Amino acid sequence: MKQAKVLSKSELQRVLAVVAAGKHAERNRIAIMLSHYAGLRVGEIASLRWKQLLEADGSIKMVFYLDPTDTKCNEARAVHLNPLLVRELSKFKLTLSAWQLQGPVITSQKGSAFSGNSLCQLFGRIYTAAGISGASSHSGRRWFITQLAHSGVSPKVIMELAGHKNLGTTQRYIEVNEQMKQRAVSLLN
Repeated sequence: MKQAKVLSKSELQRVLAVVAAGKHAERNRIAIMLSHYAGLRVGEIASLRWKQLLEADGSIKMVFYLDPTDTKCNEARAVHLNPLLVRELSKFKLTLSAWQLQGPVITSQKGSAFSGNSLCQLFGRIYTAAGISGASSHSGRRWFITQLAHSGVSPKVIMELAGHKNLGTTQRYIEVNEQMKQRAVSLLN
């Protein structure tokens, strides 16, 4: 099976611009950001609830835990958020009512949680609207892992952030292109 396309930075910016111009812009932006900047699977995004993300004072946690029932391997996993994603979530939170903060982070038009499948379809529509072929709900996860790998992060750390049990699984997510190879060999003196 062909792997989901890893977006370039300019393609990701185009996706975010398309999202900003469409319906449910704030919600859809957060869904895309959770995929790309936290490496979450679509099912994990669909099941994510505000109570997992919020500190007692209402601020966004830097580290939260996914419930075992919401992960692919049925094991709890720590998710570390970078400052950009914390700011995005904090901004999104301000658009919601206290009642909405009791439920799922990403809600459908009816106010209920998305299913993983319906959220997968939403991602597909967003990528199609942005004119990006080959992208899917897994593109953000592959982008996350690839960006970490090409930033020099230890493979073991990436494996744990992704919730993988085997390094081989993590390595299959990493996209390599000609520019990356050229940059790598240019490091040699």
